[in-house]
Amino acid sequence: MAPRSNRVASPESKKEKAARVTDPGTPSQKRPRRPVRRALAIVSGVLAVLIVLLILFWNWDWFVPLVNRRASAALHRPVSIAHLHVSPGFTTTVSVDDLRIEQPKGFEKEKELFASARKATVSFNVWRYLTGKGIEVPLIALDTPKGDIVSLADGRNNYTFSDPDAKPAKATSGSDPAPLPKIGEVSITGGDIRVALAKLATDMHVLIHTTPEEKGKDATIVVDLKGRYTRAPITGHIVSGSLLALTDSDKPYPVDARIENGPTYMTLKGSVNDPLHFKGTKLVLHFAGPDMALLYGLTGIPIPHTPAYNVSGHLDYTATQIRFTDFSGKMGSSDIGGTISVEPREKPMKVDAALHSRNVDLKDLGGFIGAKPGDQESRKAKKSDRILPSTPINVPKLNAVNAHLTYDGKHIENRDMPLDDIVADITIHDGAITIGKLDFAVGNGTLAMSGALDPTKNDQFKTHFKVDVSRLSIQRLMKATHTFKGEGTLGGHVTLSSTGNSIASLLGNGDGGVTLVVDHGGDVSALLPDLMGLKVGSAILSALGIPQRSDLRCFVADMPLRNGILSTNSFLLMTNNTRTLGGGTVNLRNETLDYHVTTRSTGFNVLSFPGRVNISGPLASPDIVPGAEIVGRAAATAALAVAFPPAVLLPTIQFGVGKGSACEDALKQADTHPAAGVKPGATTGSGKATVSPSASSGAHGAHPSHGKHRHNGGNAHGKNAHANGKHLTPEQIHAVWEKRLKQN
Repeated sequence: MAPRSNRVASPESKKEKAARVTDPGTPSQKRPRRPVRRALAIVSGVLAVLIVLLILFWNWDWFVPLVNRRASAALHRPVSIAHLHVSPGFTTTVSVDDLRIEQPKGFEKEKELFASARKATVSFNVWRYLTGKGIEVPLIALDTPKGDIVSLADGRNNYTFSDPDAKPAKATSGSDPAPLPKIGEVSITGGDIRVALAKLATDMHVLIHTTPEEKGKDATIVVDLKGRYTRAPITGHIVSGSLLALTDSDKPYPVDARIENGPTYMTLKGSVNDPLHFKGTKLVLHFAGPDMALLYGLTGIPIPHTPAYNVSGHLDYTATQIRFTDFSGKMGSSDIGGTISVEPREKPMKVDAALHSRNVDLKDLGGFIGAKPGDQESRKAKKSDRILPSTPINVPKLNAVNAHLTYDGKHIENRDMPLDDIVADITIHDGAITIGKLDFAVGNGTLAMSGALDPTKNDQFKTHFKVDVSRLSIQRLMKATHTFKGEGTLGGHVTLSSTGNSIASLLGNGDGGVTLVVDHGGDVSALLPDLMGLKVGSAILSALGIPQRSDLRCFVADMPLRNGILSTNSFLLMTNNTRTLGGGTVNLRNETLDYHVTTRSTGFNVLSFPGRVNISGPLASPDIVPGAEIVGRAAATAALAVAFPPAVLLPTIQFGVGKGSACEDALKQADTHPAAGVKPGATTGSGKATVSPSASSGAHGAHPSHGKHRHNGGNAHGKNAHANGKHLTPEQIHAVWEKRLKQN
């Protein structure tokens, strides 16, 4: 049998086997994997156990130190929490216990923490944020949050979270504001935030809590106020919709507020349509109080002093403007209405007010010229020796707004001021006041004022004013006296240029003048005292020797004003039988008079004491002292009455100085060199003021239509004419003479 060609391989020797195992270079030879797998299994098991243990024993408080450090660095003040709870998921909820935020640097003396809360919980919709749909906060819950908001008198505050040591960052322009997060439920329990603002003299507590949504009732935010605001006690109760309702553009957001700040009371009730996008409101605002000036703390809008008011209207707003529209109510004894628009974003704030009244009492507007409005204040003013308002014009408050005010008072009700209506147009810009129009109607005439007040560096005002008196009815002007009769018109101008901070100081430092002319007509017994600004009645007339009922023929007052001193170029008053000339000064700095008037009969007259009368002392209550001539005539009369009674009338007889052209000369001078700087012109008639051909008899020419209104004196004039005539019995002469002596 042939031998086999292939023999069976002999078993490997131990050496060959060991070489194969230890030789990694041989491709067909690999290490066994069983020990590696076993090791991996052990590691995996350990890790699984550790993960299970970590899940079982995980505590988020491990991150509390990190959270404290990061929050303190972000808020630039110490922050600490006691516990941290996190519920991860597509909506992650984070809760902290015992939140404490300390006061920042410089406010360590504050007794309370800047902020704290027993527990604070916030939920975030992580998935919405990761998918680029914005920030959604489904839940904000605060348990017993407290705060301490403080602003010091030097401007420092504890609610600015910037680094005090950092350099100010450059402002970036053109960047769009970050979108507001979508907020769901807000739950606040026992909130108490103290607000202390030194500049506003405010220290009050804002108490906040929320009510949940219930069957038939929406969720609300409730705010209560208590403490002091702008130095006055404040209480308030405000109920509004939830924050979730605030973002619902399809549902009106409800508001119901009641606030009392001292004596000022305000309510606001209604709803706001889509408040985040300024889609309009249905709000009714009502406020009442003793003085609108007290509203400055609540509104930031400076308002002059007013009497008690009660006003209601509609409140609306846009992104840039707040409007109080169609409001109406009472202010003192006047009604008030109109619309006020405010643009609070403007610096300074911009205010546009269009106001009107059907019936207005001018004393209710006294605060607009620095006087105190109301009857009580008026009575106090009458007891004072000073009659010019000295209340300073508040420059800082004027700088707080740029305002445009128009006012239309249809009918003026004031027994002491027989004016018919008032129209005003006033602008305040950068502290400067421009009076474009302040017009009063008096019958067919007008009393019109215009001017400006420009502020200076020392809280004073540089001013210039002009008052135009045009065709002012003397009868209407003297309506309050109930004694004036007949016709006549007053015309002319008053100018003033000065520096001061009140009406009293402006007049006391002023330059300018007064040029006034009166056409013929009227009863001088009521006219003269008021034209001279004196409320001493017939005592002056009696001292002047002017009969109680004298027909006014001509009046010219041309008086320049220099440094608060009103002197006299011309002062002439002519009646049907007397001519009175005046001279001297009126000191508006201290409101005193040093004046004299001299009266002469223009024809033969009996029972009259002609001569000079001195008027001096305070404007409110001057002293009237007869001059030497009057005293001498009275003494001579008394002596003759004893020595030779039949001659008792001799000192009272005047043969007259003649009527002459005194009125014509005074009018010519006033028209050529008027003290006011403006010619009277046509202010007393339809054309240029001229002297009629009857000037020689003391009459100043008037518009022809006035001629038919000239009175013949009536019964009173007839009585006086008879008393001045020659047909008197001795008894009548003696009675008239005794009366005149008592009056003088």
